[in-house]
Amino acid sequence: MTTKATQYQFLARPATAPRGNVTAQVTDALREAIVSLALKPGEVLDKGAVCEQLQVSRFPVSEALARLQAEGLVEIQPQRGTTVSLVRIADVVEYMLIRRALETETVRVLVGQHGPELIDTLKRNIAYQRAAVELDDQLTFHARDLEFHDILFAALNFAKFKGVIESSRANLDRARRLIITPRRLVMSMTEHQQILAAIEAGDAEAATRAMRGHINSVMIELVAFAREHRHLFADGERLTGQDSDFFPFG
Repeated sequence: MTTKATQYQFLARPATAPRGNVTAQVTDALREAIVSLALKPGEVLDKGAVCEQLQVSRFPVSEALARLQAEGLVEIQPQRGTTVSLVRIADVVEYMLIRRALETETVRVLVGQHGPELIDTLKRNIAYQRAAVELDDQLTFHARDLEFHDILFAALNFAKFKGVIESSRANLDRARRLIITPRRLVMSMTEHQQILAAIEAGDAEAATRAMRGHINSVMIELVAFAREHRHLFADGERLTGQDSDFFPFG
């Protein structure tokens, strides 16, 4: 492999696939790299090196970048190339408000309306989270964190709820990964345990309160991080003065 392509060694090459699927695989590989922060906010993308690493032609890469631009993950500027989009804290706030509304309602509806398998599945997920915390395995914990919330949506069996969350997940997950620390892992696991305990106890009020508190806790930490690292955010100037307190935490 040439030196030019080594900067993108983290990109998984598409498997042999029917025609038309290569673009989807390239899109997935680039999206995962952006969300995981392997490709950092503001980073310039070398399309030729990406093609070389993935061993594909320029067409699927160009198509993939167009899709990612529509998702708000990259910016394509004629004559200037493609860069990874900076995170917009205003978008993150909006996504978190959407999540808070849908997820608090999800746990409220689930209380008393679920079978024993839900509790068993959530307990197993928490056990996996605990193992990841003990190993300080941030990537695994993040995956289990997402799975915890997905389990709740699956139990509700409302596909449109999950669809709304999925549509905003990429940019939101990118922002959340910025604050993954050993302390945040423990906090999130503890908050998940509180949600589970309330669901198991059949206490809808406590479950909604725990979910609301969990999402607010993550958002408060994200805003605090953004204030300290404004260069990573397209609208970092909003995070100055009294006007920066624009997330309704109550």
